Amino acid sequence: MIHIQDLSVSLAGRDVVSGVNLLASEGEIVGLVGPNGSGKSTVLRTVYRHLRPSAGRVLLDGADVHTLAPSQVATRIGALPQERGTEVELTVYEMVSMGRIPYRRAFEGPKATDGRAVQEALEQVEMTTHAHRPFATLSGGERQRVLLARALAQQPDVLVLDEPTNHLDIRRQTELIYLLATLGRTTLISLHDLNAAAALCDRLIVLSGGRVVASGPPRDVLTPPVLLDVFGVRAAVVDHPLTGDPLIAFDHAGRTREPNEREEVVGGARTTSP
Repeated sequence: MIHIQDLSVSLAGRDVVSGVNLLASEGEIVGLVGPNGSGKSTVLRTVYRHLRPSAGRVLLDGADVHTLAPSQVATRIGALPQERGTEVELTVYEMVSMGRIPYRRAFEGPKATDGRAVQEALEQVEMTTHAHRPFATLSGGERQRVLLARALAQQPDVLVLDEPTNHLDIRRQTELIYLLATLGRTTLISLHDLNAAAALCDRLIVLSGGRVVASGPPRDVLTPPVLLDVFGVRAAVVDHPLTGDPLIAFDHAGRTREPNEREEVVGGARTTSP
């Protein structure tokens, strides 16, 4: 279980996250959504200890992650951050094997259990045929899948994924969402794609200006008023014809409010009545 309590983070003397509360129970997938700069990545970075809160706590099964030993956190939290090194002289297999380092003592070589974990992770992201390719030669989407495999190879209790669908084509996005839904791991994930978030997440946390403005099940949170107020877009929310999940249909004509009594929409353009 991950419990974020009254979390605030200051960077360069400015509060970028303030008073955030979040609870992800065992096996639950909780999504963070919001516009660029709303604080999603900042919150996630405190969970995998890349940032230290200026106030509040991040608890892992009741223990403050910033008081635990790095090795304890590394075996229990697997992260896919946005800041991802790409120009490394490692093969795909070697990159995924890095996820097993927390389980080894100093100067100890890989064990059979490490090899099995790496192989399973590569199979989960369908990258076994690329195992001996240099990581730096992969496409952006392929690199993304390898880095996810590295996190999976840690066999963590908690996954923290910051925009994991970046660079993935629609097929790979769909496969990733299905994989995460079937893993059964407690997961914190930030997503720009609100329809993907609605399909995957048990609960959503909507951030704006570093604060939580809405939280709850996707159907309760992704409402037209919230979409207008937080994202500045008009949208209708309907049932997905295939899955029954909430499906957001955006108004791509650029309108951000309903026409008033002196306005009407003609052929997709706005006109003003005399």
